[in-house]
Amino acid sequence: MHALQSLHTFALPSQCHQLVTISAWQQLQDIDFSKPFCLLGEGSNTVFVDDFAGTVIRIALQGISIEERDSDWLVEVAAGENWHALVVHLLDQNIAGLENLALIPGTVGAAPVQNIGAYGVELAQFVEYVEGFDIETKQCVRLDNGQCEFGYRDSVFKHARKGRFVITQVGLSLTKQWQPQLSYGPLQVLRDGQPTAQQVCETVINIRQSKLPDPQILANAGSFFKNPIVSNEVVTKLKQRFATMPVYYVDPQQQKLAAGWLIEQLGLKGHQIGDIAVYQQQALVLVNQGNGSAADLIAMIEYIQRHVWHQFQVRLEHEVRLIGQYDEIHIQGVMNE
Repeated sequence: MHALQSLHTFALPSQCHQLVTISAWQQLQDIDFSKPFCLLGEGSNTVFVDDFAGTVIRIALQGISIEERDSDWLVEVAAGENWHALVVHLLDQNIAGLENLALIPGTVGAAPVQNIGAYGVELAQFVEYVEGFDIETKQCVRLDNGQCEFGYRDSVFKHARKGRFVITQVGLSLTKQWQPQLSYGPLQVLRDGQPTAQQVCETVINIRQSKLPDPQILANAGSFFKNPIVSNEVVTKLKQRFATMPVYYVDPQQQKLAAGWLIEQLGLKGHQIGDIAVYQQQALVLVNQGNGSAADLIAMIEYIQRHVWHQFQVRLEHEVRLIGQYDEIHIQGVMNE
């Protein structure tokens, strides 16, 4: 058995039957994928809530190449590279575009699965292709942007290709005609000037550091819940009761709510179950104060889901991936409708 507590940032005590580190994609050809397996990058969006009775496959592929084209740069990045380090590296090369996504934890390979996003920007805007190992054919396959079926915190890698595809490389297209994206929340203060991409990046870093605890100091997995997307009708009803509730446009029929705001309105900042707590500075974050257990975490998830439903009639889904004994699990608290 191999200890997993140090391999995921929420740091619950857990073990796995086997641990394999992948530094060349060809190693994947030797793995028996017919048995339970779990893909892992830096463990910043994964929490092991049980001992895993299979193989944990750590993706440690490295390498970055940059090709200048007429109107953009093609940046090809191995899946094991750190995401934030990539953002900083590209800015150092005067290649802008990813600055709104600075300081998002995790690896490049994990980024398309979640279609990471922040401050009005999503990864899907930049993906030219995702390359990976097809478990059935044991060959590398390249998917273009459309084949990735990106959505809000979503992609084909959570659905049709889940358990069938191991991301090994991501190709990003970054335009030379850079324009700052300042429409979202705190970044609007930069609109009055002509900020550089570096200044946008520094602002994003400062905002994130003020809201989110450093997992090296206080164990956490970042934003724990998805911002729920609801119909315009639901928004209209909620606005009648909660006039100051923030909403964000999604499409003509739907809008996005701020999950952190919903939790905060319930007075749950600092709420504890065992050693699991809602972070005082940001209600969207759950923290392990040192001796948290899986049972306490699951109880906290269900408690928050249930109370948000009772107050707002809105369902919260956890954004963080929870791994049980054999596979990923999903917690949906009983709503007592």
